[in-house]
This record gives sequence, C-alpha cells and structure tokens, in this order.
Amino acid sequence: MSAPSLHVRLSQEPLLSIGDLSSHTGVSHRSLRYYEEQGLLASQRTPAGHRRYDPEAVDLVLLVQRLFAAGLTSTEIRPVLPGLVDENSRTEGLVAVLREHRERLQRETDRQLDTIDILDEVIEYHGQR
Repeated sequence: MSAPSLHVRLSQEPLLSIGDLSSHTGVSHRSLRYYEEQGLLASQRTPAGHRRYDPEAVDLVLLVQRLFAAGLTSTEIRPVLPGLVDENSRTEGLVAVLREHRERLQRETDRQLDTIDILDEVIEYHGQR
C-alpha cells in the first residue's frame, strides 16, 4: 500500500521543497527521503527532479513522527497510515493494529515494573544489613 496520494492538490498554497518541509516539521532531509522510500510520504518532482510536497505533508510527517515515537516501525505504520489520514479509509483493522501495539507496550511496561519491585526488595533487604 502506498502513502496517501499527494498528487491531487487540495489547496492553492505553494508546494514545499524538502528544505521547507524539513523546517516546518523538524525532520531531517534524510528522514524525509527515508519516509518516501518506505511508502509513508509521496512527493511530486520538478522537471529538474527536485522533490515538492503539498502543504498537507506537514501534518502527515508530524503524524508519522508521533507513530515512530510510539514505537511503531515503518513497516507497521505503512498499512495504518491511510486510515489515520483519511477517515473513509479507516477500518477496524486499523484500530486492532494500534491496540495490539499498545497491549504489547503495556506487557513490556508491566514486566519492567515487576523488575523494579524486585530490585527495590533486594535493595531494601540488603541495604539494612
């Protein structure tokens, strides 16, 4: 599944260069090119081959950043991104994937909290000796 199409102009705002998109999002040029390679972001090309992005790409990149920050990989983001961007593409599968990821994180967090409790017990026991 490819990134949501940015080839249909939704506004009359000028297209953004990769530098503009980087400045608006705080995401490096290298990362933006990686997002394209992974099918998370699409660009138009000028006759000289320079990338140009619709202004809506700013929100898309920020969303991708949030999903990366939540621990998802580009492989996990790619299939759910269209449903997050376009309500008409939203499915129960989208919610299921995100819930599954959240549950996995919760299990990991619970294991880490158990480990902290064990360490606290050991510290308390041996700290009083």
